[in-house]
Amino acid sequence: MEQHRTRPAQYGPRRGRAPLPPQGRGAAAAARPGGRTGGAPTGGASRPGNGPRPGGGPRRAPAAVRAPRSGAPVRGFPGVVRALREMPNPRLTGLGSGLFCAAVMTLLGFLDQVLFGASLTVYGVLFLPVCLLTALWTHRGDLLTAPVVVPIAFAVGLVTVSESGDGLSGRLMGLVTALATEAGWLYAGTLLAGATALVRRIRLLRRRAAARNRPPA
Repeated sequence: MEQHRTRPAQYGPRRGRAPLPPQGRGAAAAARPGGRTGGAPTGGASRPGNGPRPGGGPRRAPAAVRAPRSGAPVRGFPGVVRALREMPNPRLTGLGSGLFCAAVMTLLGFLDQVLFGASLTVYGVLFLPVCLLTALWTHRGDLLTAPVVVPIAFAVGLVTVSESGDGLSGRLMGLVTALATEAGWLYAGTLLAGATALVRRIRLLRRRAAARNRPPA
């Protein structure tokens, strides 16, 4: 009986991955870069919050957390307050504030004599801002000296604009007369310096009280 020879297979088993079933082909296609599953992208664009805004354009941060622009003008502050803050802010001791006020009033007295013919009214008007600056620039530990040194500086600078007679007695009488006639400017400047020093003192005490009552971090 003739036996048929079995023909050996020409091709052996395939090496590598086994063919995927139809269900797995769709998942493999979705795992590729740029692949889609059900029409939806699988990249980072499908995450909530990363997509474009419905109205178009990039998504902005909410206004509550948006940082203010640097250099933008702060609303609510008048120009006078900004100008005062930009001024120099030295701190003078009690003796330094007295010397500063006396030197400035003497210089202003000479200028008044040259430009306005030794007008006592001009001298009194110029005395007020000098008192304010003296009270603002005095060190917080020497605030009580501000209303004390300004009347002395007023009298020192008044020598340059007061009418002087012959001799020492004439000069002294001219100074006393100028003090008597311009006492209103003297009282106004002293009151201004005292009120400014008092306001600064109250603010300093409030800051210290707030620092004491603040809970430790």
